[in-house]
Amino acid sequence: MFIAVLGWLFLSSPDGWSRLLLDGDTGWHIRTGDFILDHRQIPYRDIFSFSKPGEPWFAWEWGADVLFATLVRLAGLKGLVLFCGALIALYVTFVLRWSVGVGANALIALALTLLAMGASTVHYLARPHLFTLMLLPLALYLLERGRHLWVLVPLMVLWTNLHGGFAGFLACFGLWVLGHPSFRLAFWFSLCSLSTLINPYGYHLHQHMWSYLQSDWIREVVLEFRSPSFRTENIFQYEFLLVLGLMAAASCLTRRRYGHCLWILFWAHQSLSSARHITIYVSVAVPVIAVELTALWDRFLQSQLSTSTPMILNRIAADLAPQFRRISVIAFAAVALLGIIPQQWPSDFPKFRFPVAAVDRYSDRIRSARLLTMDQWADYLIYRFHPSVKVFFDGRSDFYGQTIGDDYIRVSAGHASWRSILDRHQFNLILIPPDWALASLLKLDPAWSLISEDSTALLFTRLSPPRIASAENPSSSLMKSSNPAELSKGALTNMAPEASNARPESPLSKAERL
Repeated sequence: MFIAVLGWLFLSSPDGWSRLLLDGDTGWHIRTGDFILDHRQIPYRDIFSFSKPGEPWFAWEWGADVLFATLVRLAGLKGLVLFCGALIALYVTFVLRWSVGVGANALIALALTLLAMGASTVHYLARPHLFTLMLLPLALYLLERGRHLWVLVPLMVLWTNLHGGFAGFLACFGLWVLGHPSFRLAFWFSLCSLSTLINPYGYHLHQHMWSYLQSDWIREVVLEFRSPSFRTENIFQYEFLLVLGLMAAASCLTRRRYGHCLWILFWAHQSLSSARHITIYVSVAVPVIAVELTALWDRFLQSQLSTSTPMILNRIAADLAPQFRRISVIAFAAVALLGIIPQQWPSDFPKFRFPVAAVDRYSDRIRSARLLTMDQWADYLIYRFHPSVKVFFDGRSDFYGQTIGDDYIRVSAGHASWRSILDRHQFNLILIPPDWALASLLKLDPAWSLISEDSTALLFTRLSPPRIASAENPSSSLMKSSNPAELSKGALTNMAPEASNARPESPLSKAERL
């Protein structure tokens, strides 16, 4: 299964490996890791921005950042995408192994695992959340089997320093204790919870995560925190698993499998509230669904002849089950072999998504400018030029918060206060996509000149110095009526410079993650 997933996802198309780099956040993760390796310390304050320089910052995925930076130093982006591809293949393999390991029919488990793989494709990006994708089914399998629970304690220490998804496992563990109350489970749950305090920030990490996840502003403007839109193939696969999961939850309730029922109901609710939880839902639900469907299948087989097609399929599934329970060393040898086979390995981020040409041509000007650009491109510039480039707003929405974030959203959509925002932050260079409303406004503004244009990016330079915002000049500062709480949540169309006070649809276009 491991090798098949690698081949299907990454070898079947020429840009298979490059698709792992579609999220610019990978860039600042790599450079954070570089900082830690170079300075032998974890950053506690911002190192990337000019809008909040030196402000307190939680590099809460520092372990993954160090690993990413090390891979890039050793083998370039090729090493990073190969490693992340292996994590994805392990994730799919662990879901299948968990399903078969708890008694599911191998063919039923395989079909459901393929659906889960398809539903999770939006998360197949070279980012730290891949560690949660891989570790969650492994940890839940150990929990459900009830053996070697001590392994979960060091695993939680590792997980806490790789990605914040450790909180998802703790939620599952807590629900399992509720469904199967025992002193033994409560003891190990307590130890696992306490072990998450072993991180550079101690309990402050948990406080930060809680405030981040409870932020109304984050839930409103970051796409991955919004409810899923049922319009794409991967979401249809999730929808199918959602229906099956709710049916399985009802069956679990009647069979007193309360822990499984709680898992499905909890994560179904979370995934419907926030698309970032879809992968966790399918990972948790597939083994439960597989076991319930296997029970139905076994009852159906009782009325079948030994020579019938269903019985033949059942024997095939029985033969496959031992293979699905094993993870061969051959799989890891295949990864090493892929590394030496000539392929179209990425040497940079995808040109159709990032302004690679404009950045190459105007690198000196970009290095010395107070630049406004979209959050994903700021991540890319950090990757290309750190520490010589500082950015205004990048993918760390938890760090920048609402004040800077609202300025970024307003100016990108050409809000009535766009000029005053540009003046107040003293931008002298702007690198933006052609479809931003701001692009049309800048083309008409004599204070700005378009110096580069292609299908991906426009680059503007300021011709006149910024005006100084003052209380006496309301036109050069944020309008008092532009409080974000008073703005509409609807999408903002391209309008004249002073034509709208409506809040734009969020441009915080982070790819969905855990």
